[in-house]
Amino acid sequence: MARKSRTAAESSNRPSVLLIASEAHPYAKSGGLADVLGALPAALARLGWDATVALPRYRGIDVPGAGSLVERFPVSIGGYSLDVGFFDAPLGDGARALLVDCPELYDRDTLYGPNNTDYPDNPRRFAMLVRAALEFAGRRGRGPSIVHAHDWQAGLAPVYLRTLYATHPVLGGTPTVLTIHNLAYQGNFAPDWLARLDLGWDQFAVDRLEYWGRISFLKGGINDADFLTTVSPRYAEEIQTPELGAGFDGIIRARRHRLVGILNGIDTREWDPSADPHLPEPFSADDLSGKNAAKIEVLGRYGLPADSAALARPLIGMVSRMVDQKGLDLIAALEAQLPRFGASYVVLGTGEPVYEQFWTRLATAHPTRIGARIGFDEALAHLIEGGADMFLMPSRFEPCGLNQMYSLRYGTVPIVRAVGGLADTVRDDSDGTGRATGFVFREYAPAALRGAIERALAAFADKPRWRALQLAGMAQDHSWDRSAKEYVKLYERALGREPEPTA
Repeated sequence: MARKSRTAAESSNRPSVLLIASEAHPYAKSGGLADVLGALPAALARLGWDATVALPRYRGIDVPGAGSLVERFPVSIGGYSLDVGFFDAPLGDGARALLVDCPELYDRDTLYGPNNTDYPDNPRRFAMLVRAALEFAGRRGRGPSIVHAHDWQAGLAPVYLRTLYATHPVLGGTPTVLTIHNLAYQGNFAPDWLARLDLGWDQFAVDRLEYWGRISFLKGGINDADFLTTVSPRYAEEIQTPELGAGFDGIIRARRHRLVGILNGIDTREWDPSADPHLPEPFSADDLSGKNAAKIEVLGRYGLPADSAALARPLIGMVSRMVDQKGLDLIAALEAQLPRFGASYVVLGTGEPVYEQFWTRLATAHPTRIGARIGFDEALAHLIEGGADMFLMPSRFEPCGLNQMYSLRYGTVPIVRAVGGLADTVRDDSDGTGRATGFVFREYAPAALRGAIERALAAFADKPRWRALQLAGMAQDHSWDRSAKEYVKLYERALGREPEPTA
């Protein structure tokens, strides 16, 4: 029989949180969710919490420090039983990752499915993640103080804790928090999965998991969690509207008294221009000269001229998924005008073929002004943040966004639309307070984007004004330590240790 390990939480009187998610950097990543789960646990640990994030042990998780097997036991769900291993791995500052090893479910080519489709058994895959994490926690000397689920993949955690584990001697009564990173992804599946997930048909009701004749993991989590969070205050407001509620606006409004918007943070150690190994020279607010060296290098990497005329031109960078959500349709509508703005462009990303082809076509037609790289390259992403003068994020919707915060930290002035976390983090140049950090437009229209770009280009020509924009952005605090304090306040509310705010 495998030995039963003693976790840090088991041997400590500190409060503890079990975070459950489908990905966490550096072990598995497809987007910003992984960055959050890679950084938040460590920030919570620095505030005195024992923090563990449970995620699948996918194929290829062999990074240094990928953990050691601490326990193995069978986990059953809906009559489907598998032998599951649990690997303990460090995340930094005392936080841990619990990698759930179940090759039958997680040893696959992609995290969620091929070509942006779901694996047919995704309901079982992520229900098993939740069940395995809870079973492991239930075998400890004491359970977590809080279970914190993330997105639809962990949406059944609050549901299971209110049903299957309601009277569990260790887990019964554990408060839950559910964070919605992107409401567009809801985990909707056929209702015949209920029995295969150990859930009764009583859950197939409009006030439970039922959603237009299907079941929704996310809806179940929303209805059963003690508290809900989103990744920015503005997004918490937006998802209560028909325009941006993705069909869930009424569901969210019914629980608005339990909803809090907490802005994501960024890893200020990984994203630090004064110590970034991906930059040719360090720079800071006190000495921005290294930014010019980064501009020279990024232009060279894209095969663009880096002579004095090129360096005098503003360089607009973009690192993004090339999809409608990110505003690529607005940019494509300006195809004829972009080369005439008097700027250079460097773009990195992948996405819909029509937008990949759009950028490669522009780069071919304007080889001295526009460079496009289809793919992803972490080092190049850092270099673009460091070397660009402006960063383009004209999103249709943006729950939080991280690149605008990276840009602010690197003295790269963002051009963004006033949605979600972009509105919460970038202050428009026209606000008249002297605290402006970028250029913001509201209407989702090509003309509005064009106007914001033109305003940015005009400001770039005014060097004192531009320097003030850069320094104001670099002075912002978007660290995870700030965000983690807000999560701790919410955890304390869930535990009844913090009074509810007055209306």
